[in-house]
Amino acid sequence: MNEAQKISVVINTYNAEQHLAEVLQAVSDFDETVVCDMESTDRTVEIARQYGCRIVTFPKANHKSAEPARTFAIQSAQSPWVLVVDADEIITPELRAYLYNKVEESDPPAGLYIPRRNRFMGRYTRGGGHDYQLRFFRREGTVWPPYVHTFPQVQGRTEKIPGRYAMLHLADETMRQYVAKLNEYTDNEVEKRASKHYGTWALLWRPAWRFLRMYVLQGGFLSGRRGLMQAQLTAFYQYVAVAKIIEKQMRERL
Repeated sequence: MNEAQKISVVINTYNAEQHLAEVLQAVSDFDETVVCDMESTDRTVEIARQYGCRIVTFPKANHKSAEPARTFAIQSAQSPWVLVVDADEIITPELRAYLYNKVEESDPPAGLYIPRRNRFMGRYTRGGGHDYQLRFFRREGTVWPPYVHTFPQVQGRTEKIPGRYAMLHLADETMRQYVAKLNEYTDNEVEKRASKHYGTWALLWRPAWRFLRMYVLQGGFLSGRRGLMQAQLTAFYQYVAVAKIIEKQMRERL
């Protein structure tokens, strides 16, 4: 393998000891693993050292998510290709092989959207339980906006990986945890979508479309009540985000 085909795994962490050993074991065969820690107070850094990771530090300050540290972490990698993994995501051997085969192509895409298989209410859901994350890309020129639930800005064309190569998301939030985070995440949506101007109809069609896409088009109905509840929560999230954006616009006109 030549230098142009090497891949660095980048993991942002803050008090991430719960799944970290399992996550690091799964990526141990990549060329490099960089852990960008935001001043953890648990065993996160100790575990990263045990697995021979290169550790860099980004000040925690008042940040509530990893996004402000993403670009710093990416640029701390030494390989031309970067795979960003959260501290609760497992990269399968099949996905690793796919990525290395991809960078060996004569004209590989600059970025890849990777499917992620999610758990909800204790089980991996079918159909709508997959989402796509832009997590693999050329390091040079890539910048990650400092907002929650954003994708990196990649210089060049991107492609989607087939669903059979999904990474596994170990997180299993309860309903209480999901609702508790709703306000924080939708506040970030207001900042992220500052240039958007939604009308009244957006309060109806955007949540309805999100529900239809997850429950019907993506097969969420295959998971029974679990799939129905997940689709409804996704629609509600969209409603709250749009409502907050409209509220901000109305207040600015006063």
